Amino acid sequence: MYSTFETEITIRPDDIDLNNHVHNTKYLDYVQAARYEQMIKEYKMSMEDFHSLGYNWVASTAHIEFKRALTLGDKIVVKTQLKSYSGAQVVVDFWIVKTDSQKVAAEGYLVYTMISLSSGKPVRLPEEIIKKYTV
Repeated sequence: MYSTFETEITIRPDDIDLNNHVHNTKYLDYVQAARYEQMIKEYKMSMEDFHSLGYNWVASTAHIEFKRALTLGDKIVVKTQLKSYSGAQVVVDFWIVKTDSQKVAAEGYLVYTMISLSSGKPVRLPEEIIKKYTV
């Protein structure tokens, strides 16, 4: 099993929809923001580092189960964990947890595919990247 990383986020007014809770699309935004931060802080390899090597990550699958509504001012922790990797892809599990109750507001997984910036085609994960991400 690989490490779980956490990123704190506070719900902002622009996250709220007409039903007075966080719009469903924002949940994936929170996960993307957390992963971006975690790439830098935890894996010590930013998205810019990938670009300099000629690679990029694209989300090829997103699955999310909504458990509880999030509202303005809620504080959340986005937890992520590498589940598996194979070929050009990694599967990342995530949990969005309300900090006041410690209850899961949403959970799911994303499949990211590494692609070549020059060709736009999938690229098998190099061994040096696997080493950085399997902590």
